[in-house]
Amino acid sequence: MRANTWAGRNKVEVRDVPDPAILNSRDAIVRITSTAVCGSDLHLVDGYVPTMRDGDVLGHEFMGEVVEVGPGVDPGRLRAGDRVVVPFPIACGACAACAAELYSCCENSNPNAGMAEKMFGHPLAGIFGYSHLTGGFAGGQAQYARVPFADVGPMKIESDLTDEQVLFLSDILPTGYMGAEMCDIQPGDVVAVWGAGPVGQLAMDCARLLGAARVIGIDKEPYRLRMAEEAGHTVVDFEDTDVRSRLLELTGGRGPDKCIDAVGLEADHGSAHISAYDRVKQAVRSETDRPHALRQAIMSCRSGGVVSVIGVYGGMIDKFPAGAWMNRGLTLRTGQCHVQRYMGPLLERIERGELDPARVITHTLPLEEAAHGFEIFKNKQDGCEKVVLKP
Repeated sequence: MRANTWAGRNKVEVRDVPDPAILNSRDAIVRITSTAVCGSDLHLVDGYVPTMRDGDVLGHEFMGEVVEVGPGVDPGRLRAGDRVVVPFPIACGACAACAAELYSCCENSNPNAGMAEKMFGHPLAGIFGYSHLTGGFAGGQAQYARVPFADVGPMKIESDLTDEQVLFLSDILPTGYMGAEMCDIQPGDVVAVWGAGPVGQLAMDCARLLGAARVIGIDKEPYRLRMAEEAGHTVVDFEDTDVRSRLLELTGGRGPDKCIDAVGLEADHGSAHISAYDRVKQAVRSETDRPHALRQAIMSCRSGGVVSVIGVYGGMIDKFPAGAWMNRGLTLRTGQCHVQRYMGPLLERIERGELDPARVITHTLPLEEAAHGFEIFKNKQDGCEKVVLKP
């Protein structure tokens, strides 16, 4: 089969790779009909996530048709011919974390859990197409994918909704929703979202859906800011103004009630000298991540507010504003999304017309053009907000 593979830092390549096969009784094989390029994929391509190997199949946002199931999969739950969306975290459904609906913390799905524990102090769940640190599972930017624990993860789509309407139930819509949910939004709240990429856009939509009186999106790319404005959100260009000062102006001097970091470890900063500081720190290996957005969110949030972190961080950061966090009584909440928890309720919201995740799609390309999709997405060319690939 054909699949998009990691071919070294800053390089992906569509190659012929072996077809997946049933390896465990609870596996399924899915023929991919739609898959997508995620901002988290760029961390792999940019070299920030270790343990990638030449030829690893990328992609953790995908859906398609079940073509084969293992003998341990209950046919009442899943069978050949079902149309499914596959969540990016692989979860066993039986461990203590899964019982608590903390699916991205599954204790049984990552065969390389010891490797992750050495880095993070605790095992990580398996993730499709996201390095050997998270299990070395082949991803979904391919014609077919093996899906472990298929009786727990994939969600059947039994309506006539298009792939584009439901594909992002695999990751970015639940991630944006969880980011807003962790804010505990109350009537009248002002919510600021750092990052107007696909996750940030959907976090803004979900914050409004959960009752925010005003949502402010922060970015520097004109097309992203325009997209947020067209969705009814206020925008701030962080290259054109001091973010904290502008947020204070917009909130009567208090700061936003709730703040969402939808950027993560590759953040930019409007000030050249501050941006250079973190890039130098990375170069000399005294930090691995650039936490500009996280720092700004903590410094900008009103006293007693909530900072929700859904942007991916992978290692160590410098100059974390612990004093502001502690002395102003801020609540910090974070985590990889527990996608399985949210898929059903969010599907219902899509069916009722309350959410339109397809609005972030700007480019649809054949799988063979995956390298081009990565290039325009990474370099923010041609107004590229979200790329969907068709195998």
